Amino acid sequence: MRPYTLFCDSTCDLPEERLAKMDCKILHLSFEIDGQSYTTEEISMQEFYRRMREDAVTKTSQISVGVCEDAFEAEIKKGNDVLYLAFSSGLSGTYNSALVAKDHLLEQYPDARIEVVDSLAASSGEGLLLIYAEQKKREGMTIDQLRDWLEVSRYRICHVFTVDDLKYLFRGGRVSRAAALAGTVLGIKPVLNVDNDGHLIPQDKVRGRKKSIERLGQMIRDRKGSHPNPIVTISHGDCIQDAKFAEAMMKEIFGQDTEVVIAYTGPVIGAHSGPGTLALFFWGDYR
Repeated sequence: MRPYTLFCDSTCDLPEERLAKMDCKILHLSFEIDGQSYTTEEISMQEFYRRMREDAVTKTSQISVGVCEDAFEAEIKKGNDVLYLAFSSGLSGTYNSALVAKDHLLEQYPDARIEVVDSLAASSGEGLLLIYAEQKKREGMTIDQLRDWLEVSRYRICHVFTVDDLKYLFRGGRVSRAAALAGTVLGIKPVLNVDNDGHLIPQDKVRGRKKSIERLGQMIRDRKGSHPNPIVTISHGDCIQDAKFAEAMMKEIFGQDTEVVIAYTGPVIGAHSGPGTLALFFWGDYR
């Protein structure tokens, strides 16, 4: 049995110090601000969100076939197989890029193994699935076992989130212009989740920021079931105080010993959800 390398991508939105300790490799989606390309190493998250608040134009790009191919081939040449946990196909073409790269490489390396799993997840929901996957790999799961585990378990990683300003979802086509304008005038905050196809789905509308966060807590209680949650994750669009409030809420729900991993919503997701995004992720009975 050949060793294998676990890949994920930069939309997993986990703290850099945590990723540095994990046995996985990260592929990077790219983004632009006012026409200039950046990597996450070249601009801080605070600066990114400051620019967004000043109405900078942000764009994102999926990982190309060539980037996937080069990364996977480097591991194959080392004698390693590849398992890639990809950003949701419901939100990006990155998964399809990886499938094309896989087909190209298997023509050259027919004895190699390349497994590509659609996470059907985003941001630190994808990150939470990666945390579990990396643990399973360290515990000795084979590439087949981990692929099968991921394909079943991805439907249990729940995403619930809210945004502070609807104009960013409007720009991305997620809400109508009328809804965005009404939300701004009336202080209406949408509450959303990610469905089993990896798409963003509106669930509710509430008035006021605090009530929107409390509604997230109710959604967690409804979905969490009896499965233990030793780790949960939070991502935020430069709103750390709201994230801390949510951390306390999640510890109340899951127990004080639960580890809560907090990270910025990275630029690829944040470009579409905007400053003030608050997203909570956990293992539950249903999405």
